[in-house]
Amino acid sequence: MCMNRNAGEEAATAAQHVADLLHLLNLEEIDVDLHRGREQTERQGRVFGGQVIAQALAAGIRSASGKVVHSLHSYFMRPGDSSLPITYQIRRDFDGGSFSTRRVTAIQGDHPILVMMISFQRTENGAHHQIAMPDVPPPDDLMSQTDMLAEEGGEMPPGAANFRLLRRPIEFRPCEWHSVLTPTARPPRSASWFRAVSTPGDDPDVHRAVLAYASDMMLLGTCLRPHGVSWATPTLQMASLDHAIWFHETFRVDDWLLYVGESPWAGHARGFNRGQIFTRDGRLVASVAQEGLIRLRDL
Repeated sequence: MCMNRNAGEEAATAAQHVADLLHLLNLEEIDVDLHRGREQTERQGRVFGGQVIAQALAAGIRSASGKVVHSLHSYFMRPGDSSLPITYQIRRDFDGGSFSTRRVTAIQGDHPILVMMISFQRTENGAHHQIAMPDVPPPDDLMSQTDMLAEEGGEMPPGAANFRLLRRPIEFRPCEWHSVLTPTARPPRSASWFRAVSTPGDDPDVHRAVLAYASDMMLLGTCLRPHGVSWATPTLQMASLDHAIWFHETFRVDDWLLYVGESPWAGHARGFNRGQIFTRDGRLVASVAQEGLIRLRDL
């Protein structure tokens, strides 16, 4: 009975985490093409970039009925304050027979913090091919990132310690663990399984928004690996500069997805990363590209 109760409590907690994320993505409509995103109260300081990406996408989707998002390109301009709501302003730049384009600006106070271009397409058939999914261990054989961090132990710098204990609506299971506290130089590649810890329902647009939220996790760290540093290195200043996603196929974020990353270049305090997201049966459903600030400072 105790085991069943614990399992039930864990399932209820997981469902609440996802419900909180969906609440975050359910924007308040202030006016036509003007929406307000709720703040993520459990975070302090800078807004998580994936939240702003996902909320901006959710706002844009509301203005493009009858077409499906196939790509977005966004630039971060300023860090957002996690204690304040964000306003999303939509510009309807183009509506054609096959494609529509929307420009979404995320604003806090009087300043834009992100601008995003989103392209939508009316569904149609066409020639198809894709690359093969790499051969990696299945998610059932792997530990979660949270459990790996807990096992690593040791003292983390301020700001990183709370991250180790945070239970999130998205569970990641790295295919290969790289120490956060004692990182060593490795090739600039990464692979992690991820999924929502509970179902977000059946709306494909909600699944796309949740994937957009998750896509800002894990990828930027790929360009750190050749340099023997991690996101917990005290001398590192790291932030996303831009973020792009191409949605290829439909998927469910409550089924396991494989996020494969590589970093072909870094320099001038920037690191470039690209990622591919596969379903467990090998379908390529999304591609991601991101450049980030990776500035190493003296203590």
